[in-house]
Amino acid sequence: MNSRRPNLVFILADDMGYGDFSTFNGGLSRTPVLDGLIGEGVCLRQQYTASPVCNPSRAALMTGRYPHRTGSIDTLEWRGLERLALRETTLANVLKQAGYATGLIGKWHLGAFDRRYHPNNRGFDEAVCFLGGMHDYYRWRLEFNDQVRRGDGRYLTDVWTEEACRFIERHQREPFFLHLTYNAPHTPLQVPDDELQPFLDTGKFNKGVATIYAMIHRLDTGIGRVLETLRRLGLDENTIVVFSSDNGPQAGGQGDACVTRFNCNLRGAKSLVYEGGIRVPGIIRWPGGGLAGGRTVDAMVHFTDWFPTLLAALGLEVPRSLALDGANVLPVLRGEPGKVETRRFWQWNRYTPLVTSNAAMRDGDWKLVRPVIQETFRVPDIQYLQTSMYDYEYFLQNGILAGEPARTVPGPHPAELYNLAADPLEQTNLAGQEPDRARRMLRELETWFEQVDAERRTITDAASWHAG
Repeated sequence: MNSRRPNLVFILADDMGYGDFSTFNGGLSRTPVLDGLIGEGVCLRQQYTASPVCNPSRAALMTGRYPHRTGSIDTLEWRGLERLALRETTLANVLKQAGYATGLIGKWHLGAFDRRYHPNNRGFDEAVCFLGGMHDYYRWRLEFNDQVRRGDGRYLTDVWTEEACRFIERHQREPFFLHLTYNAPHTPLQVPDDELQPFLDTGKFNKGVATIYAMIHRLDTGIGRVLETLRRLGLDENTIVVFSSDNGPQAGGQGDACVTRFNCNLRGAKSLVYEGGIRVPGIIRWPGGGLAGGRTVDAMVHFTDWFPTLLAALGLEVPRSLALDGANVLPVLRGEPGKVETRRFWQWNRYTPLVTSNAAMRDGDWKLVRPVIQETFRVPDIQYLQTSMYDYEYFLQNGILAGEPARTVPGPHPAELYNLAADPLEQTNLAGQEPDRARRMLRELETWFEQVDAERRTITDAASWHAG
């Protein structure tokens, strides 16, 4: 029996859906390592992220709390909307306090252009990362703790893999937490030619989808190297390995740039609160803890659940000062009898959150959706995305942008209601047949939003006061 606390490796992909696993898409993609991990561990069939876009879901993962509570509400780092409030306690904070070596390797996206939000100041002893939402795979600018290094010809996915293996090797004699956050297959669509050509040669895909699958194959290969490092060092039995994606797959585009692809026929994609945007792949393997054997779990697991669940697996208590939205689902993952919380909420739009647009609630088999109001999705200052990626020093010198663009938002669309047990693809709107249920769920959604948005506003008010 190993007396040392288990290690934790949490691997997070970016914009990867269920349909990107070759085991789910009939071999269209090539993911032998991830397919093998499913066979060795426990596959979650109803795992939900906390948001249909990246940084809010990452905030929930790091804190066990709905993203609105944390202040991390939108992807626009040039306006500071992605920042995880300084008052929040991260999973890394708790594990570091418990004696774990903690490392963040990959995409951060929970605070850029201000050192206070850097992962080294949020519980991570070591960080090799970029701080924004997307990054060039060759012209990279990375933070190696307090040092900046620039692209040296290596493909960024390979950099993450190499640094992850080195972290494990450095800390093999002590308990460690490695948060490995690949940015693949997020745009820009870039991959070495030798990865791309086999997918183009099939004749089954346009260049956009072929590139996505090639990026995922390179990611899969990298994960294989990380798992092999654990095996070689004799750590795999006592290491919890979790794999997930931060939200559903990106869709859309024209011609060869189109990236719409198979996603198990789930409705919607990244950015939307339909199943295709918030229901994501999840795998956990821990041979020494009874999470092995190629099992599947049908129970619902939410991103906020990982914080208390992983602490329980590591034999640690949730600090009493923390008010979490997640619950410990470890018994359910182990196949023990029990129920999980299925009353969950989602909402996301650009700039100030609005409950009237792109919001949802699930209660058991029932799901209420408030569809997108297109005006709330527009980003007139999107040009700053390129500045953020290629001219990072601009914001270090000039600061982030204040306020937000003016907009006029029309009234909401009628709410939709689905029974996911009978209609998992959300094809039949039952709001007209179940008006009382729809009204009740809408009231609960609005009540939840008022509560979490009130917390968000206290963060905004405090920041405004400090700036003044």
